[in-house]
Amino acid sequence: MSIKRVLVIGPGQMGAGIAQVMAQSGINVVLQGYDMNDAKNGLARITKTLAKGVARGKMTEENKEKALNNITIVGEWNSANCDVDLAIEAVPENKQLKEGIFKKLDELCPAHTILATNTSSLAVVALGAITKRPEKVIGMHFFSPVHIMKLVEVIVSLATNEETISTIMQLATDIGKTPVRMNDYPGFVGNRIMIPMLNEAIFTLYEGVADKETIDNVAKIGFNHPIGPLRLCDAIGNDTVLAIMEVLHEGFGDSKYRPCPLLRKMVEAGYLGKKSGRGFYNDYK
Repeated sequence: MSIKRVLVIGPGQMGAGIAQVMAQSGINVVLQGYDMNDAKNGLARITKTLAKGVARGKMTEENKEKALNNITIVGEWNSANCDVDLAIEAVPENKQLKEGIFKKLDELCPAHTILATNTSSLAVVALGAITKRPEKVIGMHFFSPVHIMKLVEVIVSLATNEETISTIMQLATDIGKTPVRMNDYPGFVGNRIMIPMLNEAIFTLYEGVADKETIDNVAKIGFNHPIGPLRLCDAIGNDTVLAIMEVLHEGFGDSKYRPCPLLRKMVEAGYLGKKSGRGFYNDYK
């Protein structure tokens, strides 16, 4: 199956990034927001990223305009917007929100449409089970920033068929990514390894072992990581880190996945990181 038209639901950091890489590869993209203003904000995010690419000599002005011309923004649900080969939801890690979107997609998309989720931890099989096409439901987990990071986790549920899998693996390759196939377990591979490490870094801060700069410097200097774990939490969003930890804790029933109390307090206080202007660090504009 050839993917020529894609619907991306959610024009935030991840959705805008997914729409951008699809459009740069010549695919027609419909970028859907909660409303038209939300969609316009997503397009502005893409335009800004592409403009930076031009300024740095990574792409030409002509290629930037070609990519933007491949994107249509919308703010409402209807069958015309959903007449696509692939629909990818990229909304926050909220199970009820994602389930509602999948029900709408199943109702409005043609029978051949593949339904993908960019969830970083939730069960793909559960999303497929609420549709009439579970064999066409798959996980397509991009990493941030999408236009730079090469990895795409392709998550296969018990119901996903081989045609759907091969189509998504090929699509990921066609847009310049490196797809890796894996089975549908909480956190998949990347976040099952990474997010508990971030949670442990927060525990280290919470218990007073060291301050945030020291903890981050240990990772950068000692592990050769490009960014420290607490700064990375701020970049991902502390609410997202908490949501993934809760999925891991519930899914495995193991106390080693217990979210740090400090992480909960940060989220309750609205200290979500870079996107809110304050997190473990308070130097964001």
